[in-house]
Amino acid sequence: MYEARRYRNNLKCEGLIKFVVAIKETDLFIGADKKLVKEAKYSIKKNRKFIEEYILEDPIFHKTFKPCKASGNAPLIVKDMAWAGVKANVGPMAAVAGAIAEYVGKDLLKYSNEVIVENGGDIFISCIKKRKIGVFAGKSVLSEKIAIEVDPDDTPLGICTSSGTVSHSISFGRSDAVVVVSKSTALADAVATRIGNMISGEINIHKIKKYVENIKGVKGVLVIKDDKLGVFGDIKITKM
Repeated sequence: MYEARRYRNNLKCEGLIKFVVAIKETDLFIGADKKLVKEAKYSIKKNRKFIEEYILEDPIFHKTFKPCKASGNAPLIVKDMAWAGVKANVGPMAAVAGAIAEYVGKDLLKYSNEVIVENGGDIFISCIKKRKIGVFAGKSVLSEKIAIEVDPDDTPLGICTSSGTVSHSISFGRSDAVVVVSKSTALADAVATRIGNMISGEINIHKIKKYVENIKGVKGVLVIKDDKLGVFGDIKITKM
């Protein structure tokens, strides 16, 4: 339901055409130089087909919460999901929203100089000017008060959010928001899920840092629980 996706208001897409494309469970909010509905639909269908057909061959890939390698002849998007799951120590489907956002976003860059694709709180962004991505953290007092500033030189970039109190996705933690920034949107999605699972009580930023230190490719992490904020790495926080 779109009224439940109010966090989409936090995507600052000034100067871009904004539109929504939904196919089955995939519901994308997109900002681009032009309205690329046909192109987005084609990309979604293509990448969903890759994943769906692979799952028919390997049902465990879809069900497991543990790292799972993909076969050698698997499509690239499936291999990226598996790789991200192994790196983050989660199941490969923990990376599916980020992977689809990234693959669709890269396809749309053939037609647009700037592209922002949001998929259930997971964002792929490639921009030519500084952009702000607002942080939605449910009922936390910090929700919609802060944003992540994105420099165009750092893009393409993945900015993915996991929440134990807001998201419809499976989480074993109780964070209001875990935001992970990485060049790989699939990896950002998987790591955000894993960190979210780690947070049930107070934020233990040292424990999170220790976990992330072993994962090459994570640029920065932001964690919100209740009125507490933890942040580290190459991530710039600004006001909304």
